[in-house]
Amino acid sequence: MTAPTTTAARKGGRWIEQWDPEDETFWREQGERIATRNLAFSILSEHIGFSIWSLWSVMVLFMGPEYGVDPAGKFFLVAMPTLVGGVLRVPYTFAVARFGGRNWTIISAGMLLVPAIAAAVVMEPGTSYSTFLVVAALTGVGGGNFASSMTNINSFYPLRRKGWALGLNAGGGNIGVPVIQLIGLLVIGTAGAAHPRLVLAVYLPLIVVAAVLSALFMDNLAPVRNDGGAAREAARDAHTWIMSVLYIGTFGSFIGYSFAFGLVLQNQFDRTPLQAASLTFIGPLLGSLIRPVGGRLADTHGGARITLWNFAAMAAATLVVVYASAQKSLPVFLVGFIALFVLSGLGNGSTFKMIPGIFQAKAVARGLTGEEAASYGRRLSGASMGLIGAVGALGGLGINLAFRESFLNAHSGTPAFVSFLGYYALCSAITWAVYLRGDRPAPASTGQPDTRDQPSGRQPAYADV
Repeated sequence: MTAPTTTAARKGGRWIEQWDPEDETFWREQGERIATRNLAFSILSEHIGFSIWSLWSVMVLFMGPEYGVDPAGKFFLVAMPTLVGGVLRVPYTFAVARFGGRNWTIISAGMLLVPAIAAAVVMEPGTSYSTFLVVAALTGVGGGNFASSMTNINSFYPLRRKGWALGLNAGGGNIGVPVIQLIGLLVIGTAGAAHPRLVLAVYLPLIVVAAVLSALFMDNLAPVRNDGGAAREAARDAHTWIMSVLYIGTFGSFIGYSFAFGLVLQNQFDRTPLQAASLTFIGPLLGSLIRPVGGRLADTHGGARITLWNFAAMAAATLVVVYASAQKSLPVFLVGFIALFVLSGLGNGSTFKMIPGIFQAKAVARGLTGEEAASYGRRLSGASMGLIGAVGALGGLGINLAFRESFLNAHSGTPAFVSFLGYYALCSAITWAVYLRGDRPAPASTGQPDTRDQPSGRQPAYADV
């Protein structure tokens, strides 16, 4: 039977009172159309959020000697937004249920005006370094947008479509990184490095447009509620933290490399700002475009399998980068580094698809079936996504701090890349040991909660998550 959807003016916004995407008739007749519309405008807002979050990866390219900021200081500047953005992802996750997905998208988009205006005010020689740090930290609000957007879209789609939908949502957001870098390249190439405010002149009206379109075309889902019990249960579940470790390796790599790429090129290979800007956008662009492919491959072949092979490939690409870094070969370095971007994007899609699948498998292992199992999976996966996304974003902070120390002490990025190689090897081992080794059918229900589905004991069947 088709579940009706009624949109009412409640709490000042458009609210859909009933939503059941797992009902195939409802999905075919109403749900898919509504979900697609919300996905489209969620992508737009998240895209601009990512652009503002990565703003300082562009601003540092405008900061010549007259700004008085050394390379180590610039790496710390681009690290600040990742720290703030990672922390904000937790409250942003719960804001969707508190305010409604549409309403919070409007609010979070409008908040992007604060760091954009602040950057336009301070971007000039003579500004103190501490002021730059504060303004860079403000751009962290753009990183929080990802968590609320993903939580919102996760509620709109059925399990069988989550990989593709979440991949599109995240990929469309991620592509905000190379887009702002392309705009920075255009400004440097035409107006010169003395005009950073032109970048902000492009984004200030776009922020307003995103907020207005979200107000006009998005919906709130009334059935989505903050569940303190689910949040606590997700925080206690070992899989939340295991997936956080894996997401550091994929998304942490993507955002960390995106913010640092231009500075690495300038300091490792003595590129000018224009030369660095002409290359910086390529990796983030390809990594963003391929993220939905990672989700689709995970839908088809299982997220754990795709993630395992992806980490192995990231380790191989890192070996290429280490070799090129030691040999000072820019062409080989670019091949390896861009491969890392592509693989991090692919892994972003596969790891995020694993999250709802893991909790669905846990539901089956507990003897739950049908809507009861689906409800359990939605509760736990939605609650865990904010934590996993936050920890993954902090991986970007780790990457930029690693580069800072590497260039400060060794005047090269090679030691940092060696440490990244070790991390990808660790992620490969964890993925195999927890989600693929000795894959067995889920145990039959005993009528009691099954405690064996934690990583320390016997697993449900996770190979297809």
